[in-house]
Amino acid sequence: MSLQVILGNFALILFVLMVLTGVIWFLDVFYLAKQRRGAADRALADYDARRAKLGAEGIKVEPGDSRAAIEAALLRQPTWVEYSGSFFPVIALVFFLRSFLYEPFKIPSSSMVPTLLVGDLILVNKFTYGIRLPILNKKVIEVNEPQRGDVMVFKYPKDMSQDYIKRIVGVPGDKITYENKRLTVNGQVVKYTVLDEYLDDEQPVYHKQFQENLVGVPHRILNDESAPTLNLRQVVDFPNRDACDYNDDGFTCVVPAGNYFMMGDNRDNSADSRYWGFVPNKNIVGKAFFVWMNLGNPKRIGGIH
Repeated sequence: MSLQVILGNFALILFVLMVLTGVIWFLDVFYLAKQRRGAADRALADYDARRAKLGAEGIKVEPGDSRAAIEAALLRQPTWVEYSGSFFPVIALVFFLRSFLYEPFKIPSSSMVPTLLVGDLILVNKFTYGIRLPILNKKVIEVNEPQRGDVMVFKYPKDMSQDYIKRIVGVPGDKITYENKRLTVNGQVVKYTVLDEYLDDEQPVYHKQFQENLVGVPHRILNDESAPTLNLRQVVDFPNRDACDYNDDGFTCVVPAGNYFMMGDNRDNSADSRYWGFVPNKNIVGKAFFVWMNLGNPKRIGGIH
């Protein structure tokens, strides 16, 4: 599932705007403002000298607000400086928030149904898996490691310009087996509880719904009985491909160090690690934790499990 960042994918654009407006703001504070003040002082001195000369010559000078108007006009910031100074703190705040704390995304497809629906506006915690440098996405401070069951946003390994969201089913060192649409993790069969069938929001179709207890992390998943366990023709070559063994009934993968195995909750409608491989640690964006709005379904507001 490719994610769409609210207002677009604009981390680099925000950074450039922040630097540009910041340079103009600092230039104005430490140089341009002083230049305007000096020009105003000189103009006012000339104005006062002219009035004094006229008074000395006996010419009556009417009082007025010309002096204040001259000063105000000369001290006024140019429009481009004024706008830059106004936007700089706002852009800097937004850049800081989305780079180090929380980033908004919009869910565009159904690969994480029933956990996340099309149109859900979600928040992603950017620091729970470590502090990363903006743009470069390089981790500089360790915090927590991703855990099985987490719903995680990451850069799609086949196209780093795209953000994907899936559930972690395998952490480094895990042995993941998926056969007959059921998971086994490190030899432990994942438990499933049958739930009421799920009515598709996009079309009048019911899907088999289960509660999957992924080693202590319960969540709902969907299965399509008419779909095969795995479509081998869609499996592509990927790094550490030799860590997986595919067959007609499913596959077994041992998750390499520094990588994660991701799957969508809508199991038969999700392009995920089963088909394009593992997600390296360097691709991690953050942990999805809250649905803050869905314009088509206001009741969707709440935590992500």
